[in-house]
Amino acid sequence: MDTTTLTLRVPSEMKEQLDKLANATHRSKSYLAGEAIRQYLDLEAWQIGEIQQALKEADANDFASDDEVDAAVRKYAG
Repeated sequence: MDTTTLTLRVPSEMKEQLDKLANATHRSKSYLAGEAIRQYLDLEAWQIGEIQQALKEADANDFASDDEVDAAVRKYAG
């Protein structure tokens, strides 16, 4: 995997937490920060994809019927 350097500023408390986690897990701070950024990017990409799909469905007037909404409410309302 090709890597590059990223420099960023974080609050002192966050760096202390990262130091503690790195020591506890025997991982480097770079590894842990990279994993955190990767997870954030994955989540954001998923969320944007879901929003874009929902917008396409809305543009196509692909909505749940009143009966489908009522059934879902009954199912999860207990």
